[in-house]
Amino acid sequence: MTATAPDASDRDLLARLAAHRTVGGVPREQLEWLCRVGHMKVVEEGGVVTRSGQPVAGLYIILEGHVALSIDRGTGPHIVVEWHDGDVTGLLPYSRLSTPPGDAVALKRTEFLMIDPPDVQRMIHECHELTAVMVHVMVDRVRIFKSSELFDEKMASLGRLAAGLAHELNNPASAVARSARTLITELERLDDSTKRFCQLSLSDTQCFSIAALRDERPVPAQAPSPMELADREDALSEWLDARGVDGVPVEELAASAFTPADLDALGGRLDAGKLAPVLSHIAAGQTVRRLAAEINMAASRIHTLVDAVKGFTYMDQGASMKPIAIGRGLTDTVTVLGSKARSKSVKVDVEIAPNLPTVDGYGGELNQVWSNLLDNAIDASPRGHVRITAGVEHDRVVVRVIDDGPGIPAETLARIFDPFFTTKPVGEGTGLGLDIARRIVIRHHGDLDASVDATGTTFRVMLPVSKLAAPTT
Repeated sequence: MTATAPDASDRDLLARLAAHRTVGGVPREQLEWLCRVGHMKVVEEGGVVTRSGQPVAGLYIILEGHVALSIDRGTGPHIVVEWHDGDVTGLLPYSRLSTPPGDAVALKRTEFLMIDPPDVQRMIHECHELTAVMVHVMVDRVRIFKSSELFDEKMASLGRLAAGLAHELNNPASAVARSARTLITELERLDDSTKRFCQLSLSDTQCFSIAALRDERPVPAQAPSPMELADREDALSEWLDARGVDGVPVEELAASAFTPADLDALGGRLDAGKLAPVLSHIAAGQTVRRLAAEINMAASRIHTLVDAVKGFTYMDQGASMKPIAIGRGLTDTVTVLGSKARSKSVKVDVEIAPNLPTVDGYGGELNQVWSNLLDNAIDASPRGHVRITAGVEHDRVVVRVIDDGPGIPAETLARIFDPFFTTKPVGEGTGLGLDIARRIVIRHHGDLDASVDATGTTFRVMLPVSKLAAPTT
């Protein structure tokens, strides 16, 4: 490294570099080297320093100003990282960054010393201390970007989870509210019918027969089709009309699967004048039981969904590595994404091998992997079929997510794990799901790959069997 006498402008720049927070501590001769090879650049407020998708022009040593880099990963642009006086950015030694992931804009007038790419390569060989400083800057920048990527993908996953959960909860919650409102009215009607029933002064034998008939008709597990219901109503109405019995809620008797044969058995024990209040009492009781069953079924569905979300997020467990039951995570994921699968008419099957061993890991992170893979599979196979399998192969738990969609072209398959690469329309994908899924799997000492054949696409996750726990599904 040869030395030349610095002029006044170089001495001013040298003094500014010596006071620079990042590079000021390197040997003086290396600061002088920066003065010789660098050139000054000024970007006014609002100007673009580096543009997304375009090659980085060089290394930027910010002497004065404020620059912010914003990224839009489908949820709107937001600032990921900012640089102020005393910071360094741009093309750094050993960095694989060739194009920035977003626009870097000067938030106020910014002045920096720019080092061109060839001189950045020279710096590695001629300025070791300066290079070491730049490498530390690069490591910090990578950590910031990775944290931002993970945060954005988690927010996207949270958005999918919230949308799916809202849709899943809406139906049972509406059913509970609707049935509860109706139940209030039906209880009043049951009270009235019970009073009229008690005024009939029926014998014990008659009451027993009525109770037996009612108990033989449990609440149907599935509502009849409109055609079946209409046929039942017609048959019951004909029976009642033939005997001159009116004022009976035929629709409710039909919904409880009563038939004319049932009425024949009852009619043989009761006078025609008592049939109407008895049948009204039975119908009112069946309606109340049906509404109570609907509320119970809907509430059970809500409980199942909440339990699945708790399992999916591991919200009640600490963030520590522990034996994880893969089967539970897969079924919880299918439950959480069930509404999306149904909206796209996709059938999802899960096949878990019996006595599947656990894996050591972080349950919430692994469920994020299953969520990303299943979400992509559903998108890839509308009106199709997704099959999820989990088994053991050579001391590894192997999970496969298989869809029967059109497949992935070879040129695309080679890039699907690249950060920010996505085949989805703008706003529908961050391009980070598979990249983060692979990083999570690698963090768990596993592997994630993809393959395509004539039947569709298969994503395969391989994780080491837990060394701490006994086998469990």
